[in-house]
Amino acid sequence: MRVRINPRRFSGVVRIPASKSHTIRQLLIASLADGVSEIQYPLDSLDTASCVSVCGAFGAEIAEVRNNDELIGWKIGGNSGFRRTKKLPALKLDVGNSGTTLYMALAIAGLQAEPVEFTGDEQIRRRGAAPLLDALAGLGVKSQSNNGCAPITIQGPWKGGRVSLPCPTSQYLSALLIASPLAPAGTVTEIDVPLLNEKPYIEMTLSYLIAHGIPFESSPDYSRFVIPGGSSWKAFSRSVPGDFSSAAFPAAAAAISGGNVTLLGLDPQDTQGDKFFFDMLAKMGCDVQWSGGESGHSLNISRNVPLSGGTFDLNSTPDLLPAAAVVAAFAQGDTALVNVAHARIKETDRIAVMAGELAKLGIRCTERPDGLIVHGGKPDGRNSVIDGHGDHRIVMAFAAAALGCQSSVEITGAESAAVTYPGFLRLLNAENLPE
Repeated sequence: MRVRINPRRFSGVVRIPASKSHTIRQLLIASLADGVSEIQYPLDSLDTASCVSVCGAFGAEIAEVRNNDELIGWKIGGNSGFRRTKKLPALKLDVGNSGTTLYMALAIAGLQAEPVEFTGDEQIRRRGAAPLLDALAGLGVKSQSNNGCAPITIQGPWKGGRVSLPCPTSQYLSALLIASPLAPAGTVTEIDVPLLNEKPYIEMTLSYLIAHGIPFESSPDYSRFVIPGGSSWKAFSRSVPGDFSSAAFPAAAAAISGGNVTLLGLDPQDTQGDKFFFDMLAKMGCDVQWSGGESGHSLNISRNVPLSGGTFDLNSTPDLLPAAAVVAAFAQGDTALVNVAHARIKETDRIAVMAGELAKLGIRCTERPDGLIVHGGKPDGRNSVIDGHGDHRIVMAFAAAALGCQSSVEITGAESAAVTYPGFLRLLNAENLPE
């Protein structure tokens, strides 16, 4: 899909879609739980649809709850016994573009003895899982893969033991934390973590273990975990909070265009690390104000002064790099986005892609192995056609940037925005063009 976006000031009230990270964790946990769970107001996107498909293949019974055409929840009958008593048929599961689903489902599949094959789209087949597969091997789980990439076949059972798991992405560790409590009683999983990026997402996963009363031990810096087997996930009823990763894009649109936007559905107390984006905007010159209380919060972003550059450590929040880079393109001076080498192993090498596509708008960038320096200026956009590279965050970042350019910008591969934020391009009045 090819779209054109014209310059304009972006203002209004926007309800932020639900968190993908929370939605996928809740889906997997409910599918493994004893009894029927209810997930309210989840994210309805391509990635979560992939996770629903995988959970159904694992034996969960999932019924949608809709209000007209709007998905407002799922009722999920968990298949809590599959990893011990119920043999799965031979499965070949397609996770689409969802890396979160792939990594977490790999570990879950290792709990039982039947082989399960995972594949996905072109991007997924380039994203490595070798550290996770090595750790699973140390726990007794067999795997076959294409040099650590999908297609990947997993076969348990899970025997436990002590393994080392470097985590350039936190999803490797979250996968073991979700699966290991379900190993047989008497089994102990010990995990040494010599490298951990994206620490807030581990805090998110641990919040679910704590809420379900699942025992574990961890060092204060999360460099070591001990999880005994024999636990069970419990059925639950819970709503999904708004997604700070998605909220970054309408916020960026307002910051770039000088608009005034109010975001609804976010919880300032949530563990999501990407709320750091709003601290960044404040330091760059935006007015960022929370309001509300128990009945709901709102977050207002506006700007009355020029944006200014700065230095920002994105180690905990690599998904912010595309949105941060386009805001930096409109700032005075240089903006350094640092300590974020793992942004190169997302759906695309986002450091290289952002540098290359910003150049089309007349913005010079300096690539570093672990980051990007954006030399701010006045992005033009004249006759610019941005390649979205099939990456939802790249597409949404340049859609926001287009609002502040001197002329319209076209973006190819724009359909990928639906991976996490199906309605975002409509918010910006994007015009569909013939291919």
